[in-house]
Amino acid sequence: MGVGASQYERELRSLLEGEREALRHYARYLPPEQRPILERLKQGPFLVVRAAGSHGFDLVAMRAGFAFPIEAKASADDVIRFSSDSGRMTDQLDEHLEAANRGGLVVLYAYRRLGGRRAEPWRLFTPQTDNRTHGRVALLRNHVPQIERTREGNGVLRWKNGLPLSTFLDRLFTLFDPDVGA
Repeated sequence: MGVGASQYERELRSLLEGEREALRHYARYLPPEQRPILERLKQGPFLVVRAAGSHGFDLVAMRAGFAFPIEAKASADDVIRFSSDSGRMTDQLDEHLEAANRGGLVVLYAYRRLGGRRAEPWRLFTPQTDNRTHGRVALLRNHVPQIERTREGNGVLRWKNGLPLSTFLDRLFTLFDPDVGA
């Protein structure tokens, strides 16, 4: 994540916390028929804590019964190659994967595309895990595209292949809160 990265981390945090102004701004990226999912987020927001540190996660989003460690990335490019920073991002990905496997968690990589005002800017990915998650969390994980790996083992995020944040939230609410705001 480049210059001003914390700005986008704060944006994602505000969205997941259901902050009215952040949701109003994000709604502009969505077609009218998809905007009700943001109302559901307002009714059932996450508790989000900043968890940044060396090789740590940026955010942890929590709701009753589950938590998602999140690594936030932002770029004007369509692709983020983890090999572009001397392997530090790939090492971090491996550490995140190990932590997810130990705790049976779903780790999310949130990719904020900069520019391009027409498409929904946040896309989600998850690393390939050894499937220690169970139940509804595992069902949700199965809907999130996996982070690609090169032959050398470096991660690659292709924004166009990511799951839009609104789609993720819709699936989450369908699985965990089917009667809230529906």
